[in-house]
Amino acid sequence: MKIAIVTDSTADLPREVVEQHRIQVVPLYINIGEESYLDGVDMTRAQFYEGLPGFKKHPTTAVPGIDAFLGAFNRAIESGAEAIISLHISKTLSNTVDVARLAAERIKQIPVHVLDTGNLSMGVGLLARRAAIMAEAGEKIKTILAEIGDKAKRTYTFAVLSTLEFLRRSGRLSNLQFGLGSLLILKPIIKMNNGATELERTRTITGSQHRLLQLVEEKGKLEELAFVHTHAPEKVDKLKIDAAYLVPQGEKPLVGEVTPVIGSHIGPGAVGFSFIQAG
Repeated sequence: MKIAIVTDSTADLPREVVEQHRIQVVPLYINIGEESYLDGVDMTRAQFYEGLPGFKKHPTTAVPGIDAFLGAFNRAIESGAEAIISLHISKTLSNTVDVARLAAERIKQIPVHVLDTGNLSMGVGLLARRAAIMAEAGEKIKTILAEIGDKAKRTYTFAVLSTLEFLRRSGRLSNLQFGLGSLLILKPIIKMNNGATELERTRTITGSQHRLLQLVEEKGKLEELAFVHTHAPEKVDKLKIDAAYLVPQGEKPLVGEVTPVIGSHIGPGAVGFSFIQAG
């Protein structure tokens, strides 16, 4: 059975991975003032992050319409797919998965399975790539769905934010919290797993980076690990060196630049990991 894999642009998969595994990526929208841009299509991530501090109005985001998902599903059918697995950013962060489900209900020719990964960024990307690899290996769809569902519970994203400013601008942090955080020069670590987001604060950059590595260490053996960043190539290069001992043996970690859909909230300069804990 030929199984097609679909995801959305928040998965942050590098282009070469998307092309290698023929994963269809449905872009979300970034709204800046009166203009709307398709994520990764009409505006590059570098352009977004370089412009973010100076935008007159803080960017907002929007999910694709049903037609965007119908287009992706129908293209998969036209290419010979006999089933589709569509994996998306956590419902607690976006209603993208709900729109994908509405589109799936309109597809009658083949089964379409829409999954809420409970994660973001490369947490979604690693699961989409794993599903694609299993499909290429000829695994049955029931096996793929069961394994991805299990791995999703063991998938984590941890990242150190450079500032609290963009959480404040986006309304995710109250002015009082921001004032206290700025006064104490707190460096937050955002944590995501199984649909739950948590913000942990550390006092310094050095302390936050040490804590970031410690958080991953506490999860024990890893199956897969990827690096994520918001337009911070020098930081991620340093993190690669510092975290080399965490990389599963024989693995070449992926590096993903975080979508503006998330970056509009956390700002440029963030760096961290997405990984799957060993079962």
